Amino acid sequence: MFKRVGLFLLTNIAVMVVIGIIVNIFGLNRFLHANGLDLGTLFVYSLIIGFSGSLISLLMSKQMAKMAVGARVITNPLNSEEFWLVDTVARLSHKAGIKMPEVAIFEDMSPNAFATGAFKNDALVAVSRGLLKSMTQKEVEAVLGHEIGHVANGDMVTLTLLQGVVNTFVVFFARIIGYMVDRVILKNRGEGTGVGYMIATVAAEIVLGILASMIVMAFSRYREYRADEAGANLSSTQNMIAALQALTRSKEEPHLPEAIKAFGINGKGFAALFSTHPSLEDRINKLRNMN
Repeated sequence: MFKRVGLFLLTNIAVMVVIGIIVNIFGLNRFLHANGLDLGTLFVYSLIIGFSGSLISLLMSKQMAKMAVGARVITNPLNSEEFWLVDTVARLSHKAGIKMPEVAIFEDMSPNAFATGAFKNDALVAVSRGLLKSMTQKEVEAVLGHEIGHVANGDMVTLTLLQGVVNTFVVFFARIIGYMVDRVILKNRGEGTGVGYMIATVAAEIVLGILASMIVMAFSRYREYRADEAGANLSSTQNMIAALQALTRSKEEPHLPEAIKAFGINGKGFAALFSTHPSLEDRINKLRNMN
């Protein structure tokens, strides 16, 4: 995790250095500095605001997910189904080269499963009661392989860090836009910023936030394909395709909370650009082409 955090921070800083060079070439930095705005200080502020919430959410993700769905961690299997579930996760995680995640069941009749956790060797894999009831063991095995693929690929960490990067840029540029509107368009010459700055900043954060979410969702859809490949490799391609086909036949809508929806096997968005998951048909075709 720490290596990945370092790489993202270095990437973030490198991009900001390039932006700093560009604004210096066009004289924007001198203009903003002359009017009381220091880009260096603003960047540090944006970095703290952008990453703090994302990293705290990641570190608390397991406990938050358990509480959000009412998941029961299987410490002592109560029946043959739970014994099989724990044994299957243990076998697949060993095959994927990670430590055994916690295994949990949550009471939801929509077929779904998710993985979460800040560290790949201290993760959680949870399945819904509806998934166990509506799929065969081979299909459930493929779904478990998909979720373990998310863990082994470090998708939770990567998606969180990407969210932190885009949050940083939203905070940074929204305040520059607000400052420009306040000083250049509204010609506020007072010591502090005016109402125009606050309104323009909030409006810019909304617009930039929408654009930023499209970037995050695009990555989320990409890593679903990778997790499907992991499920196919850890189980079999036919099992993974059969599991996705079972999801297409389900009449139940997925009910995962927003905080963990991106890590579920089945997710939908109100539009393709804002969906955490590709369509099930696209995922099935991708696996068929891979096979």
